[in-house]
Amino acid sequence: MAKQPIIETEELTKTYDKEMAVDHLSFSVMEGEVFGFLGPNGAGKTTALLMLLGLTEPTSGKARVLGVDPTRNPIKVKGMIGYLPENTGFYGDLNAKQTLRLVADLNGLARELAEERMESALKTVGLDTEAEKRVGAYSRGMRQRLGIAELLIKDPKVAFLDEPTLGLDPDGTNRMMDLIEKLCREKKMTVLLSSHLLHLVQRICHRVGIMIRGKMVAQGPMDRLAKEKLGMGKEKYTLEEIYMKYFQEA
Repeated sequence: MAKQPIIETEELTKTYDKEMAVDHLSFSVMEGEVFGFLGPNGAGKTTALLMLLGLTEPTSGKARVLGVDPTRNPIKVKGMIGYLPENTGFYGDLNAKQTLRLVADLNGLARELAEERMESALKTVGLDTEAEKRVGAYSRGMRQRLGIAELLIKDPKVAFLDEPTLGLDPDGTNRMMDLIEKLCREKKMTVLLSSHLLHLVQRICHRVGIMIRGKMVAQGPMDRLAKEKLGMGKEKYTLEEIYMKYFQEA
């Protein structure tokens, strides 16, 4: 059975005053894939994510997430997806279990189901042995993993991750990318990953989209983009080489 698109945009556009932040963006993310959303700071990636999440309205164009329009039904979309923002915020005086119970209560989960998902989420992200520790004492990497656990409480079919490795050391970065890959593989989760760490994106993403100055200048499997832009077949290439070629020509 053919995989279905989980995220779709059609000519999605956002302007602030007269500045074009997102310029007629059209792309899709298929069921069960990790899609790398790439571009320099100011390219429009975060604005595009906010429109897909129903947190800001497009100036024009359309978007659908799991078949739902996030502009018309933002609450429904928020209930079905998981979101890890660039900067996660938690109550520092709560521990991990208290934090996740609060998230479960806000999402209306029954206590027994909430406890079951909490224990599973903490184990998945490797915080089960640190669950009684105050979040204020967590490292940046631990807080990011708690953000993933918070996302898992909702058991979403799709996750939006905005720079999930920002500020992490190399070990924390590798652990986070391994975790994202595991979620896609074991939980069949569809992931839209915004990141500037191209070598790690190359490691786990099935396809990528490159945004420059609000426009999607390229999208597709990396081997196809390498062949089209670098003339490479099976030769070794890096995503950075592909990205820089598009960036220089934009």
